Amino acid sequence: MPVLLEGSCHCRAVKYTVESNTPIPYQICQCSICRKAGGYMGSVNIMGNTKTLKIVKGEDQIKKYIAAMEFDENDKPKELCKSERSFCKNCSSMLWVYSDEWPEWIYPFASSIDKPDPLPAIPKEAKLFAIKRDSCPSHVPIPEGAECYDGYPPGKGIEDWHKTYKAWVD
Repeated sequence: MPVLLEGSCHCRAVKYTVESNTPIPYQICQCSICRKAGGYMGSVNIMGNTKTLKIVKGEDQIKKYIAAMEFDENDKPKELCKSERSFCKNCSSMLWVYSDEWPEWIYPFASSIDKPDPLPAIPKEAKLFAIKRDSCPSHVPIPEGAECYDGYPPGKGIEDWHKTYKAWVD
């Protein structure tokens, strides 16, 4: 049974809802993009069902950013990500990430979720994943008890995690 997530930016110019079958903040991405956009430790992702995303308020306040994967010697992008990040153009709060590679999923940032409060805890059988450590400087700590990966965990990623989550709650 999906859970309705309600989210917003810090200045409340943008509000949205999205349904999630996996409303647990299970993964912290510590790639160079998430750390620059989200803060020192990175960003925490949740998986939502793309078709259920509804902008309740402030669609005109949303800006999209397609990050560079690599830069040349003049700091010009050489390669762009396949995903786009949506954020509030007023307060810069990150809202979600979307990629055409996985059109059925949208990835709201846990930091933007207001309800339910609190979000469900990670089940005892599960671990927080710290991913994309290959582009993370060594001074950025690994969260206590996290399972770390230089890239992504084995399997298909969040879709496999979703199946595991369903086994925990069913």
